[in-house]
Amino acid sequence: MLLCTKIKLQVSEADVAALEFMQGKCRALYNWWVMRLRDGERWPGWVEAKATLEVSKAHDPDLRFVYGKLLHEVYFRLDKSMSAFFRRVQAGETPGFPRVRPRHAYFTLCYPAMYVKVEGGRLTLPTGGGGNTGIPKRYRNIVARLTEPAPADYREVAIPRDARGYYYASFVVEVGETPVRPSSVVAFDLGIKMLATGVNEDGRVHTVGGFKGHQWYNRQLDKIRSKRDHCQKKSRRYIHLSQVQKRVSERKRNKQPDCLHKASHLIAHRLVESTVVIGDLSQRQLVTKAHQEKNRRRNRAVFNDWGLYRFGQMLEYKCLRFGKELHRIDERYTSQDCSRCGQRQAMPLWKRMYRCATCGLAMDCDENSAINIRERFLARLGPHSAEAERCAAP
Repeated sequence: MLLCTKIKLQVSEADVAALEFMQGKCRALYNWWVMRLRDGERWPGWVEAKATLEVSKAHDPDLRFVYGKLLHEVYFRLDKSMSAFFRRVQAGETPGFPRVRPRHAYFTLCYPAMYVKVEGGRLTLPTGGGGNTGIPKRYRNIVARLTEPAPADYREVAIPRDARGYYYASFVVEVGETPVRPSSVVAFDLGIKMLATGVNEDGRVHTVGGFKGHQWYNRQLDKIRSKRDHCQKKSRRYIHLSQVQKRVSERKRNKQPDCLHKASHLIAHRLVESTVVIGDLSQRQLVTKAHQEKNRRRNRAVFNDWGLYRFGQMLEYKCLRFGKELHRIDERYTSQDCSRCGQRQAMPLWKRMYRCATCGLAMDCDENSAINIRERFLARLGPHSAEAERCAAP
């Protein structure tokens, strides 16, 4: 499997100008092909499209000052987008045609490992021109300082940029997968109060907390936006508040994935159970009208701050890395059914305690749902079926 190590770069103003020039030309070439495809032209594949690069350089001579491998990556990336588009069309899903990249969006530059040099904590990236091309270099090779040691045996280096203008080097490294060792099962319910509440076969409850600071950050961002809206645009105070907003937003964006990484690492690496079961939960189900009786401002938290889908992706690759199996099963009615007697009752999200009127069971609703998920997996029951069948592997 492939893992990515992201390291912050320290670059000079001249190197920033070179990076911005090359990403701008790559983005323009990408958008030019997307507009041609939107007009009805057939996608010929990356081989035939790449053969037209010299024609594009004749039309735009500035492309000769962009490193050739970066221009080739444009065709590879567009070919992946078109392949995914055709796959979704055949599957009957929402097609999602490739979009035009806006000017403010940074086009990530991808270098193959053999054309990148790392020496003494410095990363050297080539630019276009010079050598046997006969064209003088407009920009010298980029030499950036790495803030951390680079990993060994990397396959590719991507150069992204964040919202505040900082550049990073993402080293793609291949890591072997650990073989799965059969053991016990732990089932997790993804919820609101806790990020994940799990129960193993012995009945032990595991609670994993998530990102708890989103409410504080949202209040601060709302105050900053309110103050900025009362300022004249492009004034000194307006610019200052915009910079403060970017800084606070960056802290929030950094803390959320950090919490998700720690939570997924705890489940995939620290727990002894080798089989992890989670419910196939959709965040859209949590903001329906049936759940808005007590809290009507939950939509913002669900879609912007929870990151349940991202947490599932992290858990998936970390289970592969540490030798565990991850299963997703349909968790429909697991929060409404009693884990002791099976009686079903309505359970809106604002009710945190499950109280069964039939058998008198009283427990946390997330624990009750985790027990139902565990029993459904152990019984190998498919969703809405009355006969036993083996649960499909992910």
